[in-house]
Amino acid sequence: MTHGIKIFNLFDLKETIAADIFIECEYPWEVLPKIKSFILELGVTLSQKDYYHPAEDIWIARTATVSSSSCICGPCIIGQYAEIRHCAFIRGSAIIGEYAIVGNSTELKNVILFNQVQVPHYNYVGDSILGFKAHMGAGSITSNVKSDKSSVNVHVSNKIIKTEMKKVGAMLGDYVEVGCNSVLNPGTIIGRNSMVYPISSVRGYIPQDSILKHNNEIVRKDSK
Repeated sequence: MTHGIKIFNLFDLKETIAADIFIECEYPWEVLPKIKSFILELGVTLSQKDYYHPAEDIWIARTATVSSSSCICGPCIIGQYAEIRHCAFIRGSAIIGEYAIVGNSTELKNVILFNQVQVPHYNYVGDSILGFKAHMGAGSITSNVKSDKSSVNVHVSNKIIKTEMKKVGAMLGDYVEVGCNSVLNPGTIIGRNSMVYPISSVRGYIPQDSILKHNNEIVRKDSK
């Protein structure tokens, strides 16, 4: 069962400028401590023709749209044709993919958003990775720290995988849909092409091609 939470089963690495950061990693949370240094290394190699450099450690594609009311802290890379909307707050260590949308009052910290990800309305995404075309409904958030501040464990069936990290949010595979006002608890992993009902509290592993319903029942999409 643990093979479903491995990087190659969650993400199409052709859909991110950050593909190289995943090399030599098996599980997605292993990437999180590397994001900051990776941005600093990659940023200085980006073409000045395609990216401008408005502040230290910040690189923004010239085709991107960035609201004047947004707040962007480095290190950060914003990809081609991305859209950063009104009052978005990017706290740093963020890679935002091509055509991605970071919406009004959305906050990001230590994240990788693959191409065409949408976090468009009142979302908090911290210490997380969102795969190609993943979408978080309005008000849905990642919780990245346990209430007792202990290290985050990933629960897969009857197995517990220790991350040895105190901050781990959610790993969303490609095409994942998260319903409005849902909370993704620390260490949540949602497989490719799965859905979460609105107003859900999600923890552990949701296999690919599944639906998480309100009673925490997980069903296959083809059996709904």
